[in-house]
Amino acid sequence: MSIDLSTLSAKELESLISQAKKRKTTLNKRKPVAAVRKKVAQLLKTEGYTLEELFGGVAPSSRATKATKAAKPAPAARKARKPLGKVAPKYRNPGNTAETWTGRGKQPRWLAAYVAAGRKIDDFLIK
Repeated sequence: MSIDLSTLSAKELESLISQAKKRKTTLNKRKPVAAVRKKVAQLLKTEGYTLEELFGGVAPSSRATKATKAAKPAPAARKARKPLGKVAPKYRNPGNTAETWTGRGKQPRWLAAYVAAGRKIDDFLIK
């Protein structure tokens, strides 16, 4: 967030300063992040849960202590995604017929060069 201070009036600046001071006191009243993490890890351990079980994803292992790592049960097996089928190419490079593109993802360089030169993408459709 960037605020152009030169455009603010004196009243607006005072308001901004008071808001910033309120925010600063709120942040200063909070406990340090490390202390909160330690509390959460201890609570998870006593209740027999892992962070992954509660929220999904992967817990930051570099911050976990050795005791926490030893107490964790084996992570639940994640469901494997269905492998997506191959998609037939839709576009072919007339200069090199081995170069094709399915129309998914970023345009290949050869096609981008032709389009930049003024040709239409439909000119390269495989019929």
